[in-house]
Amino acid sequence: MFEIEYKGVNCVVISAKSAKIIVDPKLSIAGLQDMPIKDAVEMVTEHRFAVNNPESRLLIDGPGEYGVAEFDIVGVPARRHIDTENDGLLSTMYRLEIGETRIGIIGNISEKLSDEQLEQLGVLDIVIIPIGGNGYTLDAVGASNLVKAIAPKLVIPVHYADKQLKYEVQQGEIDPFIKELGAPVEETIKYKSKQLVNTQAPLTIIKITRS
Repeated sequence: MFEIEYKGVNCVVISAKSAKIIVDPKLSIAGLQDMPIKDAVEMVTEHRFAVNNPESRLLIDGPGEYGVAEFDIVGVPARRHIDTENDGLLSTMYRLEIGETRIGIIGNISEKLSDEQLEQLGVLDIVIIPIGGNGYTLDAVGASNLVKAIAPKLVIPVHYADKQLKYEVQQGEIDPFIKELGAPVEETIKYKSKQLVNTQAPLTIIKITRS
């Protein structure tokens, strides 16, 4: 069993029995307090989203293979949406396996993934992806195209308009992404998984209220 909470920007907290992973915890870039990392795993899709707390259990900040408690993790290099080919691959996507469930964390990347990148991500049950657009993240169209290419059963959108957040660039609302993807929406305060995602069910958008 694991739980997913959304904290704003790209930050999600994935909690299992023996470990907690906090993704992109530097919330001060949007006017909130940074997430406390003590005894948790800090995982960042870009170095600028790290808080580098020495009391963290582990810092995961790039490509490679990692194992933490119930989690098996693979980091896959990716190009940021704002970069050119000359800039290299400065972002990291992650594949997390916990039990029988496979979770993809995408980050602020270009929507054009290579066959090799898609193969490294593999089959994913859940994808967590930014959708705010306006040149800062994937937009509704780009994010939906990428979700369709990965073909998960659940998608959790993040990094969209929120009146309490002060983004560097104004972010789009969630509705265009929902319309573009054309999938049903389930709203929740916290996503809780007790069993394998139903692979026979149609794609569903899980909208997690920011906590």
